[in-house]
Amino acid sequence: MTFSVRPVDATDNGAINALHRSVGWPTRSEAGWNWLASNPARLETTAPAGWLVEAEDGEPCGFAGNFVQRFHHGDRILYGATGFSIIITPRARGRSLKLLNTFARQPEMFAHYVFNANPRSSPLYKRHGMIAWPPETHDVKLSWRVDALACAGGRLWREIDRRVPRLTEARAERLLNPRLHEPETLDLPTGVAILTDLTDLADRTPYADFWQALKGEGRLIADRSPAMLRWRLVDPDLTLRPLVLAFNRGETISGYAMAMMSKGNPIEPPMLEIVDLAALDDEPRAIPALIQALLANARRLGAAKLRIQTVNPELLRRMGPLADTARREGGWGHCHVKFDPDTPGTETWSPTPYDGDYGICLRPVPVAVSERRAA
Repeated sequence: MTFSVRPVDATDNGAINALHRSVGWPTRSEAGWNWLASNPARLETTAPAGWLVEAEDGEPCGFAGNFVQRFHHGDRILYGATGFSIIITPRARGRSLKLLNTFARQPEMFAHYVFNANPRSSPLYKRHGMIAWPPETHDVKLSWRVDALACAGGRLWREIDRRVPRLTEARAERLLNPRLHEPETLDLPTGVAILTDLTDLADRTPYADFWQALKGEGRLIADRSPAMLRWRLVDPDLTLRPLVLAFNRGETISGYAMAMMSKGNPIEPPMLEIVDLAALDDEPRAIPALIQALLANARRLGAAKLRIQTVNPELLRRMGPLADTARREGGWGHCHVKFDPDTPGTETWSPTPYDGDYGICLRPVPVAVSERRAA
C-alpha cells in the first residue's frame, strides 16, 4: 500500500476532525480551523497549516498540525514551528516516520519542536533529530490541587473506565462544576489586576509597554505582542474567555499571566491551565503574586487543579517556595526540539506552555452557547 503526505487545505477540515474523533481528541468547528489557518505568523512564511497522510485510494490516514510562531531575539525576527495533534491510524502504521520527517525538515524555522508528547510517543522524536529540552525540565509538569473532592471523583471515574469501560462508553460529561457558569468577583492580591477585554490589549496600553520592555531584555522570546494576544483570544471555539492577569508596578505592568479552563475528557474534572507566565528580569515579585492569584481563585472558577504543563529552569527559580508546594506530574520527556545549528541565542529561550500547542489544543470546558454568552 502506498501512502503520500501533502499539505492540508480548508477542504480537509472534516477529515481532520474525523481523525481527531478516532483517537478521542477534541475537534474544531469549521470557523475554528479557519481561524487557526489565519495565524498571522504562519502567513508570513511558506509553512502549511499541517499535513495529511493519504492512502492510494484517498482515505485520510494521518495528520500533523503545524503551529508557527514568531520569535524575537534583539532586532531579529525568527520563526519556530510546533507540531500538534499528530495522528496515525492503524492502517498507516509505520508511516509516522515520513510524517514527522516532513514536519522536522520544513525550511525557514529556527526550531522544530513538540512540547506536548505523550508517554507513548515520547521516545519517537529522537529518531527525527530532536532532543529532550530544556535538559532540566523537559519532563516536568506542575499542579496544585484546589478541590480534593473533584480530584477524587476524577480518579474514581478513571478507575471505572479502566475496569468496566462500558460504563463510561456513553462519554457523558462528568464532574462539570456549576461555578463554571457563574460570574465571579475574583480575590486578587495587591498589585494584580485583570486585563478585562481586548481594549486592554490595544497597541498603546500599559500591556504594550510591558511587551516592548520584555522584548528589549534581549532573550529569544515568542511573540506576546498585543496584536498576537488579540488574535489568540478570539479563537471561535473557546467556550470561556481566558483569564489574563497583570502585575502592576505603580502605573506600569511588570509581569503577566494567561490561564484558561480546560476539561481533558468527559470523565475528568475541569482544570485551570496556566498558558503563559512572564515577568521582567528586575521584578522578582510578579511570578509568585500571579500564581498566588490563580491559586486563590481556581476553585471559585470551577477548577479542581491549577496546572502548568511546560516550565523552564528560570521560571522554577522565580516561583520560589511555590514550586515546592506543587505536585510534579509528567515524568516522561514531553518536550523535544530540533534547533537550526546556524541560529545563535537559542540557549536564552525559556519556554512556557504559550510557546507550545497548549493554547490551541486544550479541550475547552463544554458550555452551551447561551451559558457562554451569559458568562
